[in-house]
Amino acid sequence: MSAKDVTHTIVRHALEKDGWIITHDPYYIKVGGVELYIDLGADAIVAAERAGQKIAVEVKSFLGASSISEFHTALGQFFNYRLALEEKDPDRILYLAVPLNTYDEFFTLQFIQKAVQRADLKLLIYNELQEAISQWIP
Repeated sequence: MSAKDVTHTIVRHALEKDGWIITHDPYYIKVGGVELYIDLGADAIVAAERAGQKIAVEVKSFLGASSISEFHTALGQFFNYRLALEEKDPDRILYLAVPLNTYDEFFTLQFIQKAVQRADLKLLIYNELQEAISQWIP
């Protein structure tokens, strides 16, 4: 199992503040002989518009020297995790959690937006200081 991202707890708190029940930390999947660990699994029980919805969240802080290198890694993980969820838990929606400043400075770049659309990435944008979700991009 890989180490938790440094902002893992921040995202967990943000989800809980937003009404999500954390059901897995981490969310373990074994598929095709491979063991995978997605950072978080959560269920929405309270909010009417989300009642019964299940999500999995892969948390990334983008603190490395190269945002594009971090993006490549995140994209590969997202692809593999989504593939595993399609087989083992098809009702669970996968999100990539990224910090607000990274979203504003990197994810708004034209090339990155095109890659996000092509890969059909679902994003959860979080505010580290407020431990809150700033935006959901389905």
